[in-house]
Amino acid sequence: MHSPKSPPTRDLTDAEFAELDELLAATPEPLEPCDAVMLDGFLCGVLVQPVLLAAETWLPHVFDFEGQPLPDDVDPAWLERTKALILRRHAVLQRAMSEDGWFDPLILEFDEEHPAAAAEGSDDALAGMNPISQALMPWVAGFQHATLCFPDLAEMPDDAVMAALARLYRHLPAETDEEREIVATLDREQPLASLDEAIEDLVVAVADLSDLTQDLRYKVDTVIRDTPKVGRNDPCPCGSGKKYKHCHGK
Repeated sequence: MHSPKSPPTRDLTDAEFAELDELLAATPEPLEPCDAVMLDGFLCGVLVQPVLLAAETWLPHVFDFEGQPLPDDVDPAWLERTKALILRRHAVLQRAMSEDGWFDPLILEFDEEHPAAAAEGSDDALAGMNPISQALMPWVAGFQHATLCFPDLAEMPDDAVMAALARLYRHLPAETDEEREIVATLDREQPLASLDEAIEDLVVAVADLSDLTQDLRYKVDTVIRDTPKVGRNDPCPCGSGKKYKHCHGK
């Protein structure tokens, strides 16, 4: 008999995304949490790392940019609900990437009535950026947050990885002449005519990164012993005369 497969994890509804945003905003000060959009990018940045990251490794960086721990007296009901929604979204993104090679990012569309400057401190950050990049910047900033917390991806000596990252980071404010040149080159050689086209390119770039790192992420190292395994009650091979468990087997 084959055990039945567990049903796919249900994605968050619009109401649950809004709830998650409010829950994250309620993180105790002075911690500085991600919002729901940045979290979505952050989770994708975690998932495409060349190493598997356990939830307890990356969760602190959701609740605080510096990764500081939550206070001991945090509301347990708040924490349980917030973590449940975060982990559900993580599971959905992970399954979508592995099975479909595609996912739907949480992107807030901005128009003239709802300018992108709604984000805190965005007036300076968004100055001179095109409206498409303004809409994608919070999500990409969350993705970049993950790559700064866990630099294994960005440190890979792989031109294809660097090219995919450049396609994402073109939507962040350029801070150096080199970054401005990269953005100008991408705008010239791979122009994005609409927000839908830009979102598709973003998803493809993340999917490319997932494919490029998959073998490393799920690699299992086989331990090869030069000598037979020593039993705990056998003499220690160091020659001390003691049993292994009382010597180097402690």
